[in-house]
Amino acid sequence: MKFSEIIGIDVSKETLDVKIHTEGLMSQFENTESGYTNLIKWVLAITKLGKSDLLFAFEHTGLYSLPLSVYLSNNGYSFFMIPGLELRRSMGIKRGKDDKIDAQAIALYAFRRKEEIEPYQMPSESIQELRRLLSLRERLVKQRAGYEASKKEYVRMMKSKNLVYVDIHEDMIQELNKQIQRIEKELDDLIRNDEQMKAMYDLITSIKGVGPQTAMFVIAVTNAFSLFKDWRKFASYAGIAPFPYRSGSSIRGKTKVSHLANKKIKTLLSSCASSAIQCNQEMKIYYERRINEGKNKMATLNIIRNKLLSRIFAVIERGTPYVNTFKYATC
Repeated sequence: MKFSEIIGIDVSKETLDVKIHTEGLMSQFENTESGYTNLIKWVLAITKLGKSDLLFAFEHTGLYSLPLSVYLSNNGYSFFMIPGLELRRSMGIKRGKDDKIDAQAIALYAFRRKEEIEPYQMPSESIQELRRLLSLRERLVKQRAGYEASKKEYVRMMKSKNLVYVDIHEDMIQELNKQIQRIEKELDDLIRNDEQMKAMYDLITSIKGVGPQTAMFVIAVTNAFSLFKDWRKFASYAGIAPFPYRSGSSIRGKTKVSHLANKKIKTLLSSCASSAIQCNQEMKIYYERRINEGKNKMATLNIIRNKLLSRIFAVIERGTPYVNTFKYATC
């Protein structure tokens, strides 16, 4: 799409530092709904342009940038949320941090890419709620793991001494268990009450080895499979796609996966691969055959991760559950 003006915004907890790229003007507004209204009035007064000519660009900062995203989307303005790592790398070597300079850098980055940028489309309210619940569950699970580890250390080191430490940790673990179960019920209700998500969830979990958490995370991250055209692109995003490492005739490194990845999805797919080796006869035979041939264990697990991911995208594209054809081949 073609835009006549780029507005770069550095989002912080309380303020928005704004730069109109072509005009070279800057201002600051509150990170509130009234601040967004004043921001729009200021931009329209200076640029004398319509909605379709403007592109707002800002870093994806999660909770702090969400209200701005919702406001722009509801009022029909085009905007682009830049991943933090992508933005930082585009800035090159940088010393110190300044919000005004960051707003300028964001505006310049979006201006250079304005011909290829696709405006961001806000997910449905159901997908947004799914993401929030999954994020909250993940935080509570991490806290529970911390308390469980601390409790083990107290039991190991203190033995029969003051047990109040152990009791308090046990109480916290039980409370976290209760809240995690509560979130899981909310997730269950959310999936069951949304026809599109329920259909996708059922299709994904029809694949042996792929569990409920993986299904929900994949639906949330792919925005109901609208953000990625095929499974290979998502494999790259998840950090399970192998890439070559070579240059000229002197550098001949191993083909391996990149550390740039969505670590949560990568971990879930790893768990799915391990589960598939145990419960999926086809994957078990494939894994054991490669290991017996002397193939690398981790490379084999990564192949299984990719196989499962390709099947996830295949069942969604076909709209029919996965059929285990291997059992017919062995009859």
